[in-house]
Amino acid sequence: MQYRPLGRTGWNISTVSFGAWAIGGTWGEVSDAESMGALHRALDLGVNFFDSADVYGDGRSERLLAQLKRERSEPFYIATKAGRRLNPHVAGGYNRENLTAFVERSLVNLNTDALDLLQLHCPPTDVYYMPEVFGVLDDLQKAGKLRHYGVSVEKVEEALKAIAFPGVQTVQIIYNLFRQRPADLLFEQTQKRGVGILARLPLSSGLLSGKMAADSHFEADDHRLFNRDGAAFDKGETFSGLDYGVGLQAVEAMRALVPEGMTMAQMALRWIQMHPAVTCSIPGGKRATQVADNVAAADLPALSDSTMQALAAVYERFAKPLVHQRW
Repeated sequence: MQYRPLGRTGWNISTVSFGAWAIGGTWGEVSDAESMGALHRALDLGVNFFDSADVYGDGRSERLLAQLKRERSEPFYIATKAGRRLNPHVAGGYNRENLTAFVERSLVNLNTDALDLLQLHCPPTDVYYMPEVFGVLDDLQKAGKLRHYGVSVEKVEEALKAIAFPGVQTVQIIYNLFRQRPADLLFEQTQKRGVGILARLPLSSGLLSGKMAADSHFEADDHRLFNRDGAAFDKGETFSGLDYGVGLQAVEAMRALVPEGMTMAQMALRWIQMHPAVTCSIPGGKRATQVADNVAAADLPALSDSTMQALAAVYERFAKPLVHQRW
């Protein structure tokens, strides 16, 4: 496993970490026993950073991580998120009362006195123009309820606004072979400010595993079925906002580019690691075998210049016209 500094936190975290959305819900059926096996395997392989949210299975993934803490002695960090419990999900809901209540609930779920890292969970854009919201986070930090805070964003513009607030330590953003805009300007700015980047949806909802097809079946509670057009939340969260059929074409164009000794998923994760501004990727994993395959990418050789150029050409052809300007 390789490790990189996370912003100005003083933490060094695994370059391939663990995203806990899939073990919480909206990715089809999952068993807690199998999820715990995946979490334990991650720790066995050197993962020391786990990303969750209070809405993943209505706290289910947070409670599984609390169980992991009880069952293991190794130190590791847990990030969680707050805000998406709001209904309606509007900027005005990001107030002191609600944020404090969300934090208190996550403290209970995680069975801890202080959250390692709290992230605003893709709030409406207006929130980034409300300094009082970040003042509340400062106060929660001073009160010992959280050690650090950051943001999870949909758009590059939101991230650029967020990092102007001095307390923001991290930005979580979709960055993968189908969503490359963050590297245009954002990464330069986060490096200057010492802000960590958590690359979420690194495998583009599984598309970049290379294992999907036009007739792949998704269960009724899987967002890859019900959110392709943004019916439940931002369209960009499902297949990176890319049309599923176009995504499959792009994957086919990439197959010949996978280096010997790598899977397509590992190539996609290693590609993310090529940018020095990225602290880690946070692929999900329901099963221990998936985790092992993902984590192996951290120690694989760097991609060659020719492979990087060829992958850039695939992005230019298939994805950029559809997603680049939107997020």
